[in-house]
Amino acid sequence: MSYREVDYDYDDEGGVIDPVKLLTICFALGIWLVWQRYHSLLNRAIYFKLAPPIQIRDTWTANRLPQPSIEAHLTFSDLLPSFPLPDRKYITAYDPATAYHLDTILADSPAEIEHKILEAHRAQKKWAATSFDDRRRVMRSLKKWLVDNQEVCAKMACRDTGKTMLDAALGEIITTCSKLDWLINHGERALSPESRYNNLIMFYKSSSVHYEPLGVVAAITSWNYPLHNAWSPIIAGLFAGNSVVLKCSEHVIWSTTWFVQAIKECLKACGHDEQLVQLVCCYPDDADAVTKSPLIRHITFIGSERVGRLVAQAATEHLTPVTLELGGKDPAIILPSTDLEKWISLLMRGVYQNAGQNCIGVERILVHESQYDEFFRLFTERADKLRPGHSLKSPGDTVAPAADVGAMVSGERFPGLEHAIHEAVDMGAVLSVGGEPWRHPYLEQGSYFKPTVLGEVNPECALAQSELFAPIACIMKYETIEQAIEIANGTRYGLGASVFGPVRDDCMKVAKRLQCGMVAINDFGVFYLNQDLPFGGTKYSGYGRFGGPEGLRALTNTKAIVVDRWGWAIQTSIPAVLDYPVRSVAQSWDFISGMVGFLYADAWGTRIDALTKMMRASGR
Repeated sequence: MSYREVDYDYDDEGGVIDPVKLLTICFALGIWLVWQRYHSLLNRAIYFKLAPPIQIRDTWTANRLPQPSIEAHLTFSDLLPSFPLPDRKYITAYDPATAYHLDTILADSPAEIEHKILEAHRAQKKWAATSFDDRRRVMRSLKKWLVDNQEVCAKMACRDTGKTMLDAALGEIITTCSKLDWLINHGERALSPESRYNNLIMFYKSSSVHYEPLGVVAAITSWNYPLHNAWSPIIAGLFAGNSVVLKCSEHVIWSTTWFVQAIKECLKACGHDEQLVQLVCCYPDDADAVTKSPLIRHITFIGSERVGRLVAQAATEHLTPVTLELGGKDPAIILPSTDLEKWISLLMRGVYQNAGQNCIGVERILVHESQYDEFFRLFTERADKLRPGHSLKSPGDTVAPAADVGAMVSGERFPGLEHAIHEAVDMGAVLSVGGEPWRHPYLEQGSYFKPTVLGEVNPECALAQSELFAPIACIMKYETIEQAIEIANGTRYGLGASVFGPVRDDCMKVAKRLQCGMVAINDFGVFYLNQDLPFGGTKYSGYGRFGGPEGLRALTNTKAIVVDRWGWAIQTSIPAVLDYPVRSVAQSWDFISGMVGFLYADAWGTRIDALTKMMRASGR
């Protein structure tokens, strides 16, 4: 047969696409694209602006305070406004690194604080009804602004606290971006209603937990990280549907005012009420207007143990729940055979970051006796090369000053630090570096303390037992792992810790025995960068958590709701034998005890007997 005679049976319709299917696919794709575009527009960051203060310009200069203090205006009246208000308090803001006078700020009166809380209360009613999309857009807008303005924000923090730009980047910018990112990506999941399991007696019910806004929540924060300590509780409170009243430390009211104004500008740009966020400016003796307010439904406190106790006591006035983060005495345990050269840089950062003013800073380093001498030599050599100073340029500077360790926020604690160091030396400690304030070559009023190293520290001395919050390395020797754990757990604090070692399982065993809220293995402080983790401690480091789902949910009212699963078919009814008035005490008891046996007895035979007893008592 020739090829011309072969009958190829082609399916003429097989290669043709059904136009109806094509139109359906195109229509569905169009809907999906429109929906994606809608959500993209809905969640897109909103641009807003906030002019930076002149005080962070390279050309700015001001009078240096001869005696820097937040109450310097009481000694030098020329620091006050031309017409100061009578019977009102003021706060002198200054740069601890240079003693430059930044501003003199009017403190809020108790009546003004009460008014601010009321404004926040009024604004929260509408905000509570916003969607997670609305709140995410605010968070995304804040994150974009912070990334775009990170240098300005870092300079603000440096100017108000004396820290270096690097410390500001690590402790202020990255941590805050991390928290914003977590809220954007996971905040809704943490606050969405979640189903809970039912037992046999509740098989026909559906149970769930809902997280509802509390109303007005407050935060009272410390001075060591003015940007992050302000924004962290504010953004968490806002995402949970609350309004927020912030009382920052009076030492950083200058920068915090600007940081909070950025959030207000963002809220306005996104179409929301800027009164949702209120900043309270006052001294501690007027803070009762916040802690005892009946409108405040939760308080987050970050600060000292002494003040934390006062806050918790004041909050009992209206049974206001409190989360307390009171600092710590974090140990870093270096297990035997650890590669010291590998981890020395992390430990240096853990001790000297932010001039040691870090609640999860490494306050004690425990080294096995076999490696103690080598470690003490390495640490001393590195610490001796650290350069104290400030980061911001002054008029006449051609380049920004080079500094490793910035100023401390105030020199008021210097005598106490020197006393603790001298006492430790008297008890056998070896002082190899520092140990005293450092005088800047041309900024004599700057609040600098020399990076300090002490070895052979007695675990019982005040230096090893009290939170120093200063650039001081406290190095101790141990003989056994048991002794190291005993020393690590031997203070009143229990916030964080680090364990370094060559074997991961050995590090884990030690970490599980430490009395604290957080542990980093072969690292320092990274548990805070992961904002999905709860942050907080135990013992005298406080209670409660912020950060993670636990912290976000702490800012809500946790409500359990139970509904009928099949209401059309089965609902709760009271058996006649149990109905009021009870016909027979004996029968009602037999019914209930039979039901308990049927539901909870171990053996099935016992359950069947109990069911029979229950049915007999019911008259069936």
